[in-house]
Amino acid sequence: MNPFEALEFRLSLGSDNHSGVHPKVMQAIIDANRGHAHAYGLDEVCRLAELEFTRVFGPDVMVQYVFTGTAANVLALSTGLKSYNGVITSEVSHLHLDECGAPEKFLGGKLWTLPSIDGRIRPEQSADVLDRMGDQHFSQPKIVSLTLPTELGVTYTLDELHAWRKFTRAKGLLLHLDGARLANAAATMGCSLKELTSGLGVDLVSLGGTKNGLMGAEAVLIFNPDLKADFKYLRKQAMQLSSKTRFLAAQFYAYLKDDLWRDIARHSTKAAADLAEQLKSVPELEVVHPVQSNALFVRLPKSWVKPLRERIFFYIWDHEQNICRWMLGFDWRAADTNTLLSHIHEVKKCFPIK
Repeated sequence: MNPFEALEFRLSLGSDNHSGVHPKVMQAIIDANRGHAHAYGLDEVCRLAELEFTRVFGPDVMVQYVFTGTAANVLALSTGLKSYNGVITSEVSHLHLDECGAPEKFLGGKLWTLPSIDGRIRPEQSADVLDRMGDQHFSQPKIVSLTLPTELGVTYTLDELHAWRKFTRAKGLLLHLDGARLANAAATMGCSLKELTSGLGVDLVSLGGTKNGLMGAEAVLIFNPDLKADFKYLRKQAMQLSSKTRFLAAQFYAYLKDDLWRDIARHSTKAAADLAEQLKSVPELEVVHPVQSNALFVRLPKSWVKPLRERIFFYIWDHEQNICRWMLGFDWRAADTNTLLSHIHEVKKCFPIK
């Protein structure tokens, strides 16, 4: 008897974290669950996964597994940051808004946040921060952290990313990508994951797993050889070293093998684009940012927000403007879009705009 059979697992737009585990990833966990294997990443499953990481990201990548996206971000930054250093990032970045101050607490450094319209920031915006490099009274800039796609679901262009890489090298700064949904950006941009990481020359990447069909698995990718040696000690101190690492590695093996990551990303980004197209039939709704990942930011009539959330859960991004964030997971179906549209039309009928 399945003890969870009677529980209600409702369709949700709240987050791609709300979805389950991709069947191929779950099967990989099951397949790895036999016999005994060395702990702490010294097993054969980890070796196979490393081969896939090398194939997808290039020979210079070092992969280190952690349990959460917050840990991936904080530990990635910790490799190059001293307490008197600072990180330049967007004012709407996850690093700034949604880590509960973890970067400041565990790194002791400073975050400089730059304004943006759609989450993207530009090199010239950091002039005021960089003007005081070498000033002993001022925290010293060390890392630029870009989110790809941004928190508003928008991707940088390759030219914009190369401009940032050129800029950071000229200024002696490290470049970090918060890639919780990096695969979605790659699918939209028509790029490989290698083009967005080692091909770009980034130093550090926080690679998302859990938002992409994995189960509690994230990874830190380190490309800069000067940052690799100390990571294992930092991870252990941060309580992120898994003993049964093979079960994290097995998930990423399945995710990268045969480019499953691309299939998942293409599906969810196409589903989001298709939904945005169908929403055009509801003139009362407005999609306020370009749909370039698996996220839609939709302005709703105020009277619709509560009744629609009672039918299908989502987060309100901006309460003043009634802008809501709708995230589509790897398992979103055309039937789910139809269900959502049915809910919208039902709410429209019951709560007409006056």
